[in-house]
Amino acid sequence: MKKKLNQVYQFKITLRGIRPPIWRRIHVPETYTFWDLHVAIQDAMGWSDYHLHEFGIESPKNRIKMRIGIPDGDFDDEVLPGWKKQIADYFTQENRTADYIYDFGDGWEHVIELEKIFPRKKNTNYPVCIKGKRVCPPEDCGGVWGYAELLEAIRDPKHEEHESMLEWVGEEFDPEHFDVKEVRFDDPDKRRKIAFG
Repeated sequence: MKKKLNQVYQFKITLRGIRPPIWRRIHVPETYTFWDLHVAIQDAMGWSDYHLHEFGIESPKNRIKMRIGIPDGDFDDEVLPGWKKQIADYFTQENRTADYIYDFGDGWEHVIELEKIFPRKKNTNYPVCIKGKRVCPPEDCGGVWGYAELLEAIRDPKHEEHESMLEWVGEEFDPEHFDVKEVRFDDPDKRRKIAFG
């Protein structure tokens, strides 16, 4: 039986290590699991969910840092399954921040900050992205340093990799672009069935 939705969590998600910052502000239901939050972050940021992810957050009960994501096989008891852990059990007014890493190869680290909890608004479908800045980097571009090199190459027509990088990323790629109206949220249950059967 699903818990009734009475409250909404407002999170700010900021990608670490990039200036000017790339960030999103989203509203998600209090009933969300960490898997659901992961899907919402992927959709809001513009990632494609091709890679593994993990949250790091302190337990409000004992202040021990918990790892929540996709356990690696039956014997991985260090990573708790995200679809079994409720965000409401971890995020509180006193426990507002978590780390979120996406793609362990490129190492995209994000800071998740709970900004406020407020009553559900009638006639609103959650999740919702209300604000953000700048497009997220392309998948598999090599992390923070690779993205910096990519931007340098596409901005400088004399750069030896200008043409190849522009062809790879696409002529229309604009690192400053973000339009909240373009964000589309997927059904996390459907995404989980596709990922895990």
